[in-house]
Amino acid sequence: MQMGYNISRLTMDDDEPSNHAQPSLNQPSSYMVREMFELDNEIFHITMLKSKPSEGLCQATRSMESNMSTFRMLSGREINSGKNGGFSKADRSCVLGGCLAVNGPHKIDKGSTRAYVSRFSDDGSLLVTAFQGGHIRIYDVEQDWKVHKDILARSMRWTITDTSLSPDQRYLVYSSMSPIVNLVNIDSAATESHANITVAMMIPYVYDLHANKVSLRLEAHTADVNTVAFADETSHLIFSGSDDSLCKVWDRRCLNQGQVAGVLTGHLEGVTCIDSRGDGRYFISNGKDQTLKLWDIRKMSSNMDRSRIRYSNWDYRYTPYPQQYEFHRHPYDQSLATYRGHAVLRTLIRCYFSPEYSTGKRYIYTGSHDSCVYIYDLVTGAEVAKLDCEISTAVRDCSWHPYYPTLVNCTWDGQVVRWEYIGNSYEDKMEWK
Repeated sequence: MQMGYNISRLTMDDDEPSNHAQPSLNQPSSYMVREMFELDNEIFHITMLKSKPSEGLCQATRSMESNMSTFRMLSGREINSGKNGGFSKADRSCVLGGCLAVNGPHKIDKGSTRAYVSRFSDDGSLLVTAFQGGHIRIYDVEQDWKVHKDILARSMRWTITDTSLSPDQRYLVYSSMSPIVNLVNIDSAATESHANITVAMMIPYVYDLHANKVSLRLEAHTADVNTVAFADETSHLIFSGSDDSLCKVWDRRCLNQGQVAGVLTGHLEGVTCIDSRGDGRYFISNGKDQTLKLWDIRKMSSNMDRSRIRYSNWDYRYTPYPQQYEFHRHPYDQSLATYRGHAVLRTLIRCYFSPEYSTGKRYIYTGSHDSCVYIYDLVTGAEVAKLDCEISTAVRDCSWHPYYPTLVNCTWDGQVVRWEYIGNSYEDKMEWK
């Protein structure tokens, strides 16, 4: 397996170090990446079932699921193999999941400062981007990416670090390096808006918008908290990741004493991003140790003292990760799998699961400091696509459209670009001004 294409199967007990010896720093890198992967975990079986042709379609077309073409799948649909006149969810994910957005980049916009955020709304109708200069722009995807809102941020320090739209798309919340959060009412006809609702102290907490007060505050980690995420739509479980290199799980129903529900160990450096699969069990995380990890919270341990393992005083903001430590593993690694190839440097690079509707969450994807977006196959670990923006600055954030084969990313030179499926009849690659 080539460097950047490997995925590691880590089989450690919660409280016992790995039986596999750590690779010697004097051994060649080819030895370090030769770690085979066993498809024996529930998440991989679930993913395969959601992203391969259904049994009925295979029988109707007399095809093997591993080599069925889109033409055969469409033929099977025409003869009503699914008995409902259409594709099953798995059939649909199999077809659309093969239509990767690799045609691009096509220009959407270019700001005068670094772009830090690019996220589709839940229904895919809007795209939210945020720039270091304090502008948050919301584009109407279905109106040729026309600017729907141009918001001027206030109470901002250094840059806007994150944004989130409310489910009804009436409000937008954003944060920066400042200890405050701003909420903006975007439910108006005017294109320009300002932060105008409320300001709240930004520490690890849950804020009740209806009561307009902090409902939960936690001393969660021993270093900066870089990322938090709800486990599912119930909002009972919360995941958090920190520069202390730990991922933690919190249950809001039993937090009167502030006790953590569990800890997941595996990263050797700080955690930059967490994305939940939405099922209350699995999530992925990006780390400054240049790895993306897959987790199952059923493997979490109690709040044990597992000190952060550091090999040097390396700082990800200034220099590349030391090559001699690139394939080191934590002796108590509890992750299910490790994906490598991208670069997590200088900024908190984001990572995500691909959409349920179009891919069955078969892929995971991430920005990278080398100006690319990497797409990995969750099951095999293969790097299935590398979208090169052909610039020399970081891709911090990226977003896969929930329904269409379209992916958007932003870069540190202010570009917001989109990628389309190669079969789409979009204009040729645009020249940058």
